This record gives sequence, C-alpha cells and structure tokens, in this order.
Amino acid sequence: MSVAAAIPKRKRLSEGLTVTQKVFVRSRNGGASKIVREHYLRKDIPCLSRACTKCPDIVVPDAKNELPSFVLSESPLELPSIGKHYVVLDTNVILQAIDLLENPDCFPDVIVPQIVLEEVRNKSYPVYTRLRSLTKNSDDQKRFIVFHNEFNEYTFIDRLPEESINDRNDRAIRKACQWYGEHLKPYEIQVVLVTNDRLNRDATGKSKDSFISMSLFDYVQALPNGDEFKDSIPNFEVSAENVKDTEAKAEFTYPEYYSISRVMGGLRNGALFQGNIQISEYNFLEGSISLPNFSKPVLIVGPKNLNRAFNGDQVVVELLPQSEWKAPSSIALDSEHFDVNDNADIDADDSNSQPVLSDKQRKLLTQDAILAQKSNKIQPTARVVSVTRRSWRQYVGQIAPNSVDAQNGGVQNVFVILMDKCLPKIRIRTRRAHELLNQRVVISVDSWPETHKYPLGHFVRNLGEVESVQAETEALLLEHDVEYRPFSKKVLECLPPEGHDWKAPQSLNDADAIAKDPLLPRRRDLRDKLICSIDPPGCVDIDDALHAKKLPNGNWEVGVHIADVTHFVKPNTALDGEGASRGTSVYLVDKRIDMLPMLLGTDLCSLKPYVDRFAFSVLWELNENAEIVNVDFAKSVIKSREAFSYEQAQLRIDDPNQQDELTQGMRALLRMSIKLKEKRINAGALNLASPEVKVHMDSETSDPNEVEVKKHLATNSLVEEFMLLANISVARKIYDSFPQTAMLRRHASPPSTNFELLNEMLQTRKGMSISLESSKALADSLDRCIDPEDPYFNTLVRIMSTRCMMAAQYFYSGAYSYSDFRHYGLAVDIYTHFTSPIRRYCDVVAHRQLAGAIGYEPLDLSHRDKNKMDMICKNINRKHRNSQFAGRSSIEYYVGQVMRNNESVESGYVIKVLNNGIVVLVPKFGVEGLIRLENLTKDTSSSSFDEVEFKLSFVQSTTGKRRDVHVFERVDVQVRSVLDQVTSKRKAELLLL
Repeated sequence: MSVAAAIPKRKRLSEGLTVTQKVFVRSRNGGASKIVREHYLRKDIPCLSRACTKCPDIVVPDAKNELPSFVLSESPLELPSIGKHYVVLDTNVILQAIDLLENPDCFPDVIVPQIVLEEVRNKSYPVYTRLRSLTKNSDDQKRFIVFHNEFNEYTFIDRLPEESINDRNDRAIRKACQWYGEHLKPYEIQVVLVTNDRLNRDATGKSKDSFISMSLFDYVQALPNGDEFKDSIPNFEVSAENVKDTEAKAEFTYPEYYSISRVMGGLRNGALFQGNIQISEYNFLEGSISLPNFSKPVLIVGPKNLNRAFNGDQVVVELLPQSEWKAPSSIALDSEHFDVNDNADIDADDSNSQPVLSDKQRKLLTQDAILAQKSNKIQPTARVVSVTRRSWRQYVGQIAPNSVDAQNGGVQNVFVILMDKCLPKIRIRTRRAHELLNQRVVISVDSWPETHKYPLGHFVRNLGEVESVQAETEALLLEHDVEYRPFSKKVLECLPPEGHDWKAPQSLNDADAIAKDPLLPRRRDLRDKLICSIDPPGCVDIDDALHAKKLPNGNWEVGVHIADVTHFVKPNTALDGEGASRGTSVYLVDKRIDMLPMLLGTDLCSLKPYVDRFAFSVLWELNENAEIVNVDFAKSVIKSREAFSYEQAQLRIDDPNQQDELTQGMRALLRMSIKLKEKRINAGALNLASPEVKVHMDSETSDPNEVEVKKHLATNSLVEEFMLLANISVARKIYDSFPQTAMLRRHASPPSTNFELLNEMLQTRKGMSISLESSKALADSLDRCIDPEDPYFNTLVRIMSTRCMMAAQYFYSGAYSYSDFRHYGLAVDIYTHFTSPIRRYCDVVAHRQLAGAIGYEPLDLSHRDKNKMDMICKNINRKHRNSQFAGRSSIEYYVGQVMRNNESVESGYVIKVLNNGIVVLVPKFGVEGLIRLENLTKDTSSSSFDEVEFKLSFVQSTTGKRRDVHVFERVDVQVRSVLDQVTSKRKAELLLL
C-alpha cells in the first residue's frame, strides 16, 4: 500500500530550473519504506509556435545538440465564431476520433499535451503509434506538436488531496490551455480545448477568458467544411441527432458485462478464464477460446453467449452448465446473408436467464469439462462475461443496399457489411448513403452498447468503386493491417546521399573510404568468387547469392551471401523504426509493398549481377556427403556473375554443353542440396503442401489473363536447402553469443486434438490414419496416404494436414527453454531467419546479432534487452501473418477476375461436409467454396447429413436422382465468378455436376 504525503513544495535549483518531490510510504510484508521521487521543472520549454517571438530566445539544444522545430503556423485556421486558433485535444477525443485527426483537410494546428500522450499510450498502443506519426511528420497541411506540460514550471500541477488521477490530469490539460491562451494572447491566437467530457468543459471556470472549450461535434460543426466530416464523428450517441435515435436499438438486450472486481476475483479463484476468442470461418455465431488445461478450444455458441465479442478480442468467459454443452456446429452460417432485412434473431434458445452457479460449483464444472473433451463429441461451452481488450481497427466493407432509405436524402442509419465474414455488420449514421452505394468504404467501430443488436461505428473514407483494382487492392491492404503509405521524409533522409550513384569501394584499404566507413578493413573481399543468384523470374530485390568451389583436399567451399542491409539500416534511426514497424515486405499479384525504401531494396542492397555489393557471407567447408567440416562468417564485398531465374538455372545445369566453372559449381550445389534434403527428411522434416497458384498478367494491359499451379524445379530445392543450412548455422552462432536475446524461430509440435477430425475422416473413408508420435512418424504416415486411383489424394491430405499444424513464430531465446526451440516442421533443434533482410525485419536483427557475435561491431542495446526483443517479436509475428493473408487475398481477387468471363468445368475435392452444404477445393485455381444445400437440391427437406460417415445425401436438382457425397470425394464442378449482391464481393461460385 502507498500513501502520498501533502502537496510538496518546489525548490529552486538555479535560474530556470526547479525541483519538486513526491514522498510515498510503501508497506510490504509488514515493513515500511519511504520513497522520495524528484520531479524537475524547467522554464525554457517552448510553445513551438512560429508566431511567438519570446520562445526562440529561451530555447536550448537537446541531447543531440538539435533545436526543436517551431511548426505551429503563424497564421492558423480562422473561424468566424472563434478567430485564429490552435486546438488542444484531450485523451478520449484522440482515442475515439484518430481517423478524423488524420484527415488532411481538418485539424491543421494541434497541441497534444504530454499528459494526454502518456494516457493514450497506456490505453491504446496502436492509436499512440498513429498519433506519434502525426507529431513526427509535420508538413504544410498538418502540424501536430507535443507540449511537455509535465516538465514546464508554468503548467505542472500537483495532485490535490482526495483528487482522483483522472481529475488531476483533466486539470493539467486545462492548465496547459490556460498557459497557451495567455502566452499567445499578444499574437491574437485563441486556444480551443476539444473535449467530449461535459464536466471538463464546465470546469473551465476562471480560465474561460484565456481559452475556449468545445465538444468534438460542436467544433466540427463550426468548421467551414464541417458537413464533410460529420460522418466521421464517433457514434457514441452524444449529439442531439443520435440521442433521439431509437432505430438502432434492438428488441432484446445483451447480458451485462461483469464488474472489474468480479472478473479479477473469478480469474484468481479459477471460476473464470481469459483468452482470445476466434470466430468460426463457417459459422459467425460460433466461436472458440483456447484455455489452459483444456485439450481443445471451448465452444461459445449463439449471439448472447458471444456477447458482443469480435474475432480476436481478449475476453473473459465462464463455463455453462452441462445441460448447455453442445457438439461443434455442422451448419454454415455467414454474417453477410444472415438477417439481411434485419429480422428478429433466429437463435430462439438464447435468453437472458442463466443458471446461477457458485464459484465452487464452477471449479467442479471445470474438471467435468476437461474430462468431457477427451471422451465424446459433446463439448463444454462457455459465455463471454467481459471483454478485456478489443481488437477493433479500421474495417473495409460496403453499404448494404437494402438498408438505405431511397426516400431519405438526409442523415440515416445504414448497415455496412464487412469484408471479413467472421464479423457482424456495423450500423453507421451518414448523410451520404446514396453516394456511397456500390463503393468500398472504410469504417471504424465506436461502441457496442448492450441495448443495441449491432455495433455502432462511423464512416472514415471512401476507397472507390467496388471491383476497381485500386479500391480492392487498398481494401485488402487495410483489412490485413499492411502499411502501404509512402515512406516519410525523415525515413528517406536516412538513405545514402549519393542515391543510386552509391558504389562499394574498389579497395578495402582506400583511405578516403575508410574515413567514411572505419569498419571497411574488417570486410572480406570475395569478388574473385564465382557467385550467382537464383530467384523467381522478374525478381529485383535479390537477398541471396551462392557459390561453390572445389578445394585441393576434395571438399567443397560453399558460400551463401546475403545482402548486407544493416550497413545502411542503423539501429534507432527513423529508417530502422519504419522497417521494424512494417516487419516484412508484402507481395501481391500486381505489386510489392516494401519494408524498406526502393533505393535499398531494389538497388544498393540487392545483389544484382556485374556490380560490387556489400554482403554478409556464411562460408562452409563441406565434404561430398554435404557434411559440415568447418563454418565461418564474415561481412564481405562480392560481385555476382549472373542472376538466374529458377528455370534458367535448371536449363543451364541440365545443358551438357555448359562445362564452365560457374556451371560446375551450380551442379555441385544441386548434388549437395539433394543430400541435405535427404538428411532432413530422414530426421523427420515434413513435406507439407498448399494449393499455390500463380496469376499471369498481360504485359500491355496489366490485366490478369491466366492462372496456373506453381511448378517446383530442382533449383527451387537447391536454393531452399542452402538457405535452411545458413539459417541453422547462424542460429547456433548467435545463440552461443547471446543466449538470452538471440532472435530465433520455433515451430511447436501440434496437439493430437488438432488432427482428430482429419484422422476420423481418413479412418472412416480411406482406412488410413496420421501418426503424431513425432515429426518423423507424421512424415512417414503422410507418405503412406496414397490412393492408387487418384494421384492428387496425397497432396490433398498434405494440404489438410498443413491446416492442422501450429503456426511457426519468432521469439527471443530467453523466452523458452532450449528444448522448446525446436522447429517441428524442419526437424531441427534451433533455427532463425537470416537470409532475407531486404524483406524481413527478423533477419535484420539476426544480422546485427551475428555481427556482434563475430566481433565486427558491438550489438545495439535494444537487441540485448528482453522487453524490447519481446515487442519486436510480437510485432513481426503479427505482420508476417498479415502479409501471408494479404498475399492470398490478392491471388483470390485476381483469380476471380480471370474467371469473370470464363466458366469452366474442373475437378474438385470435397474437403468438408456440413449439414447444409459441402466445401470443395479446386486445385487448378487454388480456390475453395461452399456449395450450399439449396444449390444442390430443390427439396432440402429430403436431405440427410451423416456426421459419422461424413456424408450428405440429397436429391440432385439436375437429375432428380438421390446422390451421396462424401468427404475426399472427387467431383466435377462448374466454376464461375459471381458478384454477391449483398456483399459486393466477387467470389468463385461452384456448382456440382
């Protein structure tokens, strides 16, 4: 317990510097200790207004000997009712209206008090990063500054006795406004505090002459172009328009969330559980949550049990009584076509009444639930009683046409159907409903009151017409949180001033070059090696190159040379921060979203042929059996002899007329790669599969014109094996040197429950099974899953097995014990990513750690700090996952465009059988789709679903004959691309023939 002393007195240390003290008495374990905290205050903290003539005379340089930039305009926005003014924002306005603040056409000159910035950081880190981006990148349109009111002698205030922290912070914001108002009075610039807190506005009191307080709604209404922004005001029912609105309210209410004290108590005593909820991709009214000690995720079924939780939210749940436990749903139900006309809720079983159980009864129920998961198909169910962290972000969707009142030209409530089918539709208020029909729009979610059937949100911006390439591409980037805006001026300033004219020095002993780069003599000159790169066709960001040279003793010198990105990307720079934030490059069908500026990615770092480039080299001595005799690491300078595509390299290797030394080295690499792969497979490495396709674009029109399944050549495997070997070798080296913070990558073994359903299907339909005792047992059992009559069946099983695996993840070595470092899929004990630093930030960190490990240069402290490494790993894991989803969505969109005017009949495979349809995978296009029961038969009442045999029986519409469809069955389907009238999404429609 801590008790604060009386309001402390200030003590002057020197002219312009005072100190105040806070004294606490902390009692712990029966003992008391006195804590004294000193807080220093200064008089020379400037207002940062260009209109001010006083502050430039008192300001002093910072620790980097740089003067702060005065960015607030000397001629700020002038309004008839206010005059020329700057805006000060409180915390809640920033949290709720960050989309509006980012709009370039409003809020040009904004002051963010330090106390507000700190509160925003504590409440929402994503919003904080967006706010910091605004404050760091001022330009002619927007000028955001941070005013350090907590260190300014004139604006710092002490907390009063009995005053809450929130009230003290509100008073601090008003004090900063008062100081600014008085400070800028000679320049006739007003200060406007924008806050939705009525008590904060009313508390202006004696300060009302020095600044003005307004609500966000009133301030936006006062803007000359205010009507343009009213749709973007958060929907919290604070305006007179919204208070009168009863249209959004549901006929039923959701259960109230538990109080914080009840939640904390329940989590402590084991009556409640916390985790992240995942909504089923086939049924948006069914979710699941993974909990400790439970072998399977616990089900959450029905809207009231989901209780306003979004996919990905961190929630607290309690188990339901055994009488309400259920089997997982076998019905496909998406939010897009559910309650299209806003009908009453169809889940009649839901009610507000829940049996009241004591905490002791709930603990016993937990034991029963754990046992039930192991024994039968009826599974424990739970309900959400609190949402502890929202996953809300900006969402992309389109206005549902049937929610628009054609007769109403003014403000109205409309539904936005989101692109993510796991999420409910959002109700927004807009004046532009008719204008926004058939457009992709961005919205933000504001709240989901218990009295509203649907969440409330607001319009952010219009991306463009549905199905236009620009709108659809931007939509998928936003949906997957991919940063695609141009690099900022501060980032670009970190690039070499020579630009494309930068060249590696001819000599590593050149005095002028050493003066610029003192580490240059430590590099190894490898320009005499016959190095080449092998990549996909058209690759311009070449990360890696290889060479092989026969040694006098009969062994081979093999080198993997990786672009030396860290020579240009130094720690703690704006360029490094941007790379760390983006985490990875994102590859779409028609474009690439770079992690680093193009100057580096496609030129200075890229290991292009015929030019000198800096590299980080891994050099082995390998014998004929591809066994490592010796390994060495060195920063180097290389000169690639050629840049091959996979196909070009394969043709050169296979050409008997090519007997030059470079080709001989490539053949040696291929021979050794085959042996390396054989060793991995024997050790238990998995050979999984995914339905990968490639979309070909017309060279003149850039329109998609063909889809083909990706081909894998021997040269693909050649590159892959040596990149794996390099990653493993580097992982061992950096872990030896930095055992607590080495950047590594792990792949956990899958729990047997992940394969239960697949094994049941295989056993029932094919008499086969997948073994999970080890990765070797799994790999061998996959090899045995062969259907002599269908060569594709084995690939199908590997695709379905891939979906049962755990996701690989980045981590720092201090987070796990060595036994948990293992990469299950590769069957190695330790692994990292080192070979693609142009497009992955993990590799950048690994390069810095390797440079430290070999004594090339000291390792930055940020990569020795566990907390900072943890933040880096969490971010790059999320960004890596999002980039994969974005790439797949891009392929899905372009495949739809290819099929737009081309109906065809293709072979497909049934991969899931549901009560009301079947899911079919079409390998040729890499697409899968749900064929609903109503599209299979006219008489849905005569159909039957056998969940034991994984069979759906129905009378087929086209033939009138009864037909049974089983999982794994090969079927012929008509494939065509259709535009869904409700969602405005183009998707592959499959019809069973």
